[in-house]
Amino acid sequence: MTLIKHIPNFITSLNLTAGFIAIIFAANNDLMTSSWFILAAMLFDFTDGFSARLLKAYSSIGKELDSLADVVSFGVAPAMIIYKLISISPSFTTTISGYSWISSYTFFSGYIAVLMPVCAALRLAKFNIDSTQTISFKGLPTPANAFAVISVVIAAKYSEIAVLKSITESPVILSVYTVILSLMMVSRIPMLSLKMTNFRIKGNEGRYILLGLVLISVITSGISSAPLIIPFYLVASLISRFFGSEAIE
Repeated sequence: MTLIKHIPNFITSLNLTAGFIAIIFAANNDLMTSSWFILAAMLFDFTDGFSARLLKAYSSIGKELDSLADVVSFGVAPAMIIYKLISISPSFTTTISGYSWISSYTFFSGYIAVLMPVCAALRLAKFNIDSTQTISFKGLPTPANAFAVISVVIAAKYSEIAVLKSITESPVILSVYTVILSLMMVSRIPMLSLKMTNFRIKGNEGRYILLGLVLISVITSGISSAPLIIPFYLVASLISRFFGSEAIE
């Protein structure tokens, strides 16, 4: 029984491990592998909470460990991907008279990625001391932030939509994207929790709408629709708020 109660923390450690490996791959410009490891971290993040509820193995250290792992996997790792996308973008360097010069704008725009782990840490710190976020969220959850980043990377790689590639190659768009995601994490915007206590329609309107939108988009557009999932999540959160199915103070 003593070993069983440590299973959720072990899974959380796998989340942290996957996040760290994602950072290593991103640092070496392998952004696709980095994205897949962040996705694996998300799976571990979901599984540790599920196992804790299933085994009734809750602990204060587990809550803190989960937040520390999330900062790495969903704050630092996606920020490293953003930084690398900006630094390797075609407009990052310009050649003048045979010499390569780094433009001042793109040089400093790469470091705007630091906002992401900082805001992720602030968001998680507030979450840990906010008792009103037990069944809903305030601000964009850190896993959603990370998914917003990797979904663009993965979709740009495996789809033929030119606009996705243009996003990943534009320091300006990436900088704005980073600022928006970072500010959303520390905002007070009511966000839908995906945890379901039952399968009834009433009380789960937003969740079922989100599921429907995601299924329709995947069936019709395949992996290129991945960047739409977070906007769908925002819409579902607003709908859930409208129906009053999320008790957010």
